Amino acid sequence: MPEITEKELPQSQKALWLKALSAVQTQNHTYAISLIQAVLKDHPEFLDGRKLLRKVEIQLAGGAKKKAGLFGGGGLGVMKLQGQAKKDPAGTIPLIEKELEKDPFNESANDLLFETFMRLELPDSAAFALETVRKGQPETSKLLHKLAAHYLSRDLPALAAEVFNDILKITPNDSDAIKGSKDATARASMQKQKWDENADMRSLMKDQSQFEEMEKASRTGLTRDQLEERRDKLILKYNEDTNHLGTVKDLGAVYEQLEDWANAQAFYSWAHSLSNGDIALSNKAMAMNDRAIEQQMKDLETAAAADPNNAELQAQLDQSRTARRAEQVDEAKKRVEQNPTDPQLRFELGNALYAVGDYSAAIPHLQQATRNPHIRTKVLLLLGRTFRAKGMFDLSIKQLSDALADLHAMDNTKKEVLYEKGTIHDEMGDKAAALECFKQIYEVDYGYRDVASRVESSYS
Repeated sequence: MPEITEKELPQSQKALWLKALSAVQTQNHTYAISLIQAVLKDHPEFLDGRKLLRKVEIQLAGGAKKKAGLFGGGGLGVMKLQGQAKKDPAGTIPLIEKELEKDPFNESANDLLFETFMRLELPDSAAFALETVRKGQPETSKLLHKLAAHYLSRDLPALAAEVFNDILKITPNDSDAIKGSKDATARASMQKQKWDENADMRSLMKDQSQFEEMEKASRTGLTRDQLEERRDKLILKYNEDTNHLGTVKDLGAVYEQLEDWANAQAFYSWAHSLSNGDIALSNKAMAMNDRAIEQQMKDLETAAAADPNNAELQAQLDQSRTARRAEQVDEAKKRVEQNPTDPQLRFELGNALYAVGDYSAAIPHLQQATRNPHIRTKVLLLLGRTFRAKGMFDLSIKQLSDALADLHAMDNTKKEVLYEKGTIHDEMGDKAAALECFKQIYEVDYGYRDVASRVESSYS
């Protein structure tokens, strides 16, 4: 699961979050902590919320505590959670947070939090756990080495170098930190040089303050009027120099935020040409083209829904859908040909082939896409549906079982996989296995699709 921002919180959780912010402003720390923990219990991926929680806890605790001897500040409470964290990482996080509420800089608890977030594929949250130790217990070189290694594994050598340098402030003779600092600094320098060669945005700015202003705008979000004002200013700059990569990229981004997909596609395509083949810009241009076509389809669907008796309009909609699906297959094939080792592109091609009913052709691409752990669950779900469409129910059940093995928290994805598995068991005549799937959903979400009627009718 990826980390989310405040904007991506459900409306029901936003109300709690706003109450928590109000409690922080009024210095009602205990109440604020309880509110933030309630939000994080349902959304462990909300990193900004966790950062605020830790800040309030640190204020309440009055700073770092001294190490507690035998268990390195962790205590038996944290040790008991280690096994549980492996079985149910999402469910264990609130219990770890209870330990951190007592001591936010608790080394063992933060280390376990790091490992648990890594199991949930939340690398930024994992890094934050060890950054907390770095802030409160900087002499804990073992965990700082772990943090540096984490940054290196994510190709963030500059951050790793900073951590190594902090280790050397405490233990100047740490040979691993000395070597790590040199290697990470060298990697960071090479990385920066590569960015410079690719005309990175920073180097294209006239000064640092301009870059920071743009960064701030992208983080905070602008109103439509502000975006249009920014667009008009960028157009004036673009007219002065149509080959300025930074300006062209900015225009593409602004048009994207304005949901003007056609112009966004045009400027991202031009930026791709200016960048000597930046694949990220090429992907952006293709994504904007997809959005433009999707918008046209939505407009046509809206018109057809408003006039259901218009046979000509309905026929036009059917033809457009068929043509669009064929186009998506062709586009996906081209992308795979350009980068055949990318699992995400394989998944997109498999999905497109599934949509046109070419299930046999979809299967090998989906099987290759399972190599990407970040999309593995949704790939397995689609593979299960593909085998089901071919009447291969046993293979379908196998894919869905593998997907469930990777899922721990009962989120919408797990509900979808369980429901799919239940309906297949039902088609196979295995009523007991089907009911078991539906009951798991029923226990946590009474209103999910028709699980309530399915479960309750079994007791009649």
